[in-house]
Amino acid sequence: MEEISKPIYVIGHRNPDTDSICSAIGYAHLKQAMGENAIAARTGKVNAETKFVLEKLGFDKPELIIDLYPRVKDIMNSEVVTARTDDTLRDLGRMMKEHHVKAVSVVNEQQTLVGIVSVGDFAQLYFDELEMQDLNHTGVDFAGILRVLDGKLICGEELQRKVVGRLHIAAGSTTVIKENIKANAIVLAGNRIDAQLACLECGIACLVLTINAEISPEVEEIAVRQGVVVIKATYDTYTCARLINQSIPVEMIMQKNVSRFKPTDLVSDIKKNIANTNYRLYPVVENGKVVGAIHRDKLIIQERTKVILVDHNEQGQAVEGIEEVQIIEIIDHHRLGGLQTSDPIFIRHEPVGCTATIVANMHWHRDIEIPANLAGILLAAILSDTVLFKSPTCTNKDRETAEKLAAIAGLDIQEFGMSVLKAGASIKGMSISDIIGNDIKEFQIGNYRMAIGQMSVMDSEEILAIKEQLAQDMEAMCSKENYDMVLLMITNIITEGTHLIYTAQAAPLLSQAFGDSIQDSVLYLPGVMSRKKQVIPPLSEAVKM
Repeated sequence: MEEISKPIYVIGHRNPDTDSICSAIGYAHLKQAMGENAIAARTGKVNAETKFVLEKLGFDKPELIIDLYPRVKDIMNSEVVTARTDDTLRDLGRMMKEHHVKAVSVVNEQQTLVGIVSVGDFAQLYFDELEMQDLNHTGVDFAGILRVLDGKLICGEELQRKVVGRLHIAAGSTTVIKENIKANAIVLAGNRIDAQLACLECGIACLVLTINAEISPEVEEIAVRQGVVVIKATYDTYTCARLINQSIPVEMIMQKNVSRFKPTDLVSDIKKNIANTNYRLYPVVENGKVVGAIHRDKLIIQERTKVILVDHNEQGQAVEGIEEVQIIEIIDHHRLGGLQTSDPIFIRHEPVGCTATIVANMHWHRDIEIPANLAGILLAAILSDTVLFKSPTCTNKDRETAEKLAAIAGLDIQEFGMSVLKAGASIKGMSISDIIGNDIKEFQIGNYRMAIGQMSVMDSEEILAIKEQLAQDMEAMCSKENYDMVLLMITNIITEGTHLIYTAQAAPLLSQAFGDSIQDSVLYLPGVMSRKKQVIPPLSEAVKM
């Protein structure tokens, strides 16, 4: 069976906006068309505007990923090999050889994990082999003996009953046989009828005829009358003796004290357990059932999750655990934010108003068709990020791309654009924390660690009426998240200006950046629509003063 490659996650920033979500979907489509197993993902809640866009154009929300710290499910082998408690050691040996494994999980009839057995347990058995001729406490039954010998049952019933005697070979005279063989024994005999009869006189439980030895009518009649199990085997006496020792059920040699993990356990948490126990195999169990296994060497050569970042390139904005994965591409339109990678990677970075503009043009550059509904969500992302082309970040390339996408999607740019912006402009049903976190991004500017949110509205007064509550929650966020300052841009789409709500710590820096008198926790910035182009650059210059 051909192994399916692990997925490549295409994911935007925390607290994703429409561009982040739609560009992830669009770029995953491009990679899939190029034959790669790419999956669009998100690392935050979908806001009202994005929800409207996805529902209107028939897309599901991308997969939610809270963090990318490697978990057991990422390194486990999902091809589960298990043995049953009543499997014989011969069954187990064949299983290990067939699947090229050195240890397997053992389950009961309900498929619940009860133990582990390894080649080491086999080795211990054969070191002790001379002591194993007494099968009284091994759990062996006659059905198991018949199975390991690949034998033919001549007579005997109740094969599931346990063996309670020793294993003997009918060698020597009949006198010697009668002196040494006790009741309930299992005896290996050849063609000698006198030896077979002598064994039956001893009250044995099972007679194994080796090398296809024949049984006389007289011997068979006595065996039936005494309830003796008679098995004919093709193997020689030595081989039959070895095979009967392999009829021991797995549960008799398995390790019952098992270290097990759940699929959701963090790899960092299980490493200490593995280092302390040093087993070959660790079962992965969910709801009591074995769903996978971890082999020690998997932790040494650990394949990292592959990720493509869209609409951001700063570690502070990336999904938790980004340092544990392999970033293979970045598609973005923001400033470079200092992310480091272990290998050279593909980067598509353009000074345009929206990542979706880049994604759409990459489709056309590679002659990959954009379906109508995908063209619609990429168009929505451009109209959202450029605020219907009003943002200073908007370029001619954004406008040209939007026109081409609108033609493919069959949408009117103005009408569709206003419906998208209206969907994101209402604060109805939003909590204070929802408003602050609607589209918030983290930045490191000089020595300042800050978070800047942005909410586009058509009526600024609705939010300004609750500015005190917003400021209080922003102050609490500063303390909780250890930010130096938190800013919230209330951008009016109609009047094309921004009210900037800020925490107290930000006042001196804002005064240097924008040169206006700061009062009452709100600064009005006429003509300011873009966080990226009109707020971050002045702040970056101010910290140098």
